Amino acid sequence: MFSFLRMKRTLLAFSLGCAGLTHALAATSPLPPMGEIASQQIRHIATYFPGRMAGSPAELIAAEYLNQQFNKFGYQSNLRGFDTRYLYTSNDGKKDWHNIHATSVIAARAGEVPQQIIVMAHFDTYVPQSDADTNHNLGGLTLQGVDDNASGIGVMMELAERMQAIPTHYSLRFVALSAEETGAKGAEDFIKRMSAEEKKNTLLVINLDSLITGDKLYFNSGVNTSAAVAKLTRVRAINIAHSLGIPAESHAGTHCCDGLQALDDAHLPLLNVTATNYALGKKDGAQQRAISSHFPLGTARYQSQFDNLQYLDSALPGRIDKRARDSVKVLFPLLKGLAKPAKHA
Repeated sequence: MFSFLRMKRTLLAFSLGCAGLTHALAATSPLPPMGEIASQQIRHIATYFPGRMAGSPAELIAAEYLNQQFNKFGYQSNLRGFDTRYLYTSNDGKKDWHNIHATSVIAARAGEVPQQIIVMAHFDTYVPQSDADTNHNLGGLTLQGVDDNASGIGVMMELAERMQAIPTHYSLRFVALSAEETGAKGAEDFIKRMSAEEKKNTLLVINLDSLITGDKLYFNSGVNTSAAVAKLTRVRAINIAHSLGIPAESHAGTHCCDGLQALDDAHLPLLNVTATNYALGKKDGAQQRAISSHFPLGTARYQSQFDNLQYLDSALPGRIDKRARDSVKVLFPLLKGLAKPAKHA
């Protein structure tokens, strides 16, 4: 236990030290161009916290890093631990429950009223859930999870940093979930802990997931999200994107929120932002792009050899920076407008 705690403190101190210059400069000068903070965060998280499997040392260290970043931005941020489990299947068909203690991060800032907008992304990477997963090199200690989902976390962190100095009418909450890759347990835990009043006061949840590898950015509303809210969020986001020359679409009629079923079932208004390609015939958007020599399965998810910085920078040069920039260019004005509507500006 002593050696683990010492390793945790050492790695966290090192990772914070590497990020410290950026934020020290940001505190005394204007923020850098749109997307630059997100790109730096994506690369930092992928580099220093690979194998962020729920319940692992890397997950806890990453959670502490995110918690400290939110606190630096001026939010009230805390770690939220919870116990959960997942089913592991061996080659002989035997199934065993694996118990884990996962850690999410919840950051908040009060507005003029208690109604809130939540920005959410999961930061954990895939946990092998069978011998077959392990044999196919899915998940594990070496998975950087750049696309899934350092990308969503990086964009969320830039939104949090840009919003820190902006007074808002509605309250803001930024949520970095863990245990999403073990059956969406993080979202279930988050909903379970919300009071009826908190659910009633939640005007919108913006979820960010897998923004790099897919061909196109999609903005999809939840099944139980009203048409009025969809117009203010999904339609508005796509209009902002098109006005900036950024390709963006929605996939009407699809269940937007794989992994966020608990939120949709609770009738929280949802806007899911992801990059994929529904035109390829996969109704759930699981195939992110056309099958090619670079992406033989049409996806990078869970695959250590593809979802890493070196490979994505080589196979999709410039994509990480571009998607970070495009995502922030759309989501920052959207979030700012929603949190501080014109009549309260």
